[in-house]
Amino acid sequence: MKRRIARGFTLIELLVVIAIIAVLIALLLPAVQAAREAARRAQCVNNLKQLALAAMNYESSNGVFPSHSMQGPTYGAADPRVFSWGAPLLQYAEQGTLFNALNFNLEPVGTGIGGAANSTVSTTKVNMLLCPSDSSAQPLLAWSGSIYYGTTNYVGNLGGPGVLQAATGTIIPTKSWMTAAYTSGSFGPVTIGSITDGTSNTALFSERLVGINSAVTPSSNQARRAVFLAPSGVGVTGNVNDATTFYQACRNIPGTTAAQSTTAPGQMWLGTFSIWQVVNGYNHFGTPNQLNCSNPSDPGLATDGSVSAYVGLAGSAPPSSNHSGGVNVSFADGSVRFVKDAVSTQAWWALGTRNGGEVVSSDSY
Repeated sequence: MKRRIARGFTLIELLVVIAIIAVLIALLLPAVQAAREAARRAQCVNNLKQLALAAMNYESSNGVFPSHSMQGPTYGAADPRVFSWGAPLLQYAEQGTLFNALNFNLEPVGTGIGGAANSTVSTTKVNMLLCPSDSSAQPLLAWSGSIYYGTTNYVGNLGGPGVLQAATGTIIPTKSWMTAAYTSGSFGPVTIGSITDGTSNTALFSERLVGINSAVTPSSNQARRAVFLAPSGVGVTGNVNDATTFYQACRNIPGTTAAQSTTAPGQMWLGTFSIWQVVNGYNHFGTPNQLNCSNPSDPGLATDGSVSAYVGLAGSAPPSSNHSGGVNVSFADGSVRFVKDAVSTQAWWALGTRNGGEVVSSDSY
């Protein structure tokens, strides 16, 4: 009886099979990654839609949109950390348990009695406030040095250029919380009737990459997570020439410049301060995914040393994201749209104002 000899793969055949598998992986992996990012982006869109709907429900109940920084007791401090827009929206976003746990008579964060009393809420991660595409986000170690605050990827629209003179957005500070340096201007809260540019043409919320608490320069791929000080100051009167000059100064920060802050962006969702633009707010100065940039001429620099690290009201705090080519923006009508990095400056500025009288076509962004 003749023995049958089992035949295996030759070395060449094995290499061919491995090469085919490698090619298939190389072809499929980008598609898998793209599908995952599409799912993450869809979740981000849903988060922004939920925030917009919560803000609209808040407006229906209270007659105004929530303020960037809520008016309240002074808490016995010269520059108190106050509640951000995130606090009042909890009850309109199916987060009633967290809302009921807050003590609004005490400060939301800090080392004082209020910071301790509200720490259960301030340290909570709220999924609706986190974009799944920002996997590098790190929680901020609280002032007490022992707890971490819940961060936020979503920020409210303070307005277009010249926000110092008139906060022209929709989620803006209440005037009573402005420091002496910010005595001029028109501040919140905002009524829906004041949005004369149309709710579908006025931004409400967008997104921001959270700080990472490590050394960053403008040439770093993490630069959008930091705050930089512009190399030259310009006036803050809000006119187009000053806005354009400062806009260019922010774009030309030397690549080796040290950051003013790498923790401020999105560092907490519950607490804020009226001039902490980069923490819970953004503006329509620099276009999406440009650097956060403080203005050396900001009058707040003379009264509050933290302004340069948190971007004062005369600075540029554009939205940022890990989505390819732009950011998601929710509008005052509840819709969410993707705005490209390449949006024209004029169109971007117009989307930030509620009553500027600009005409913006849908194909301009």
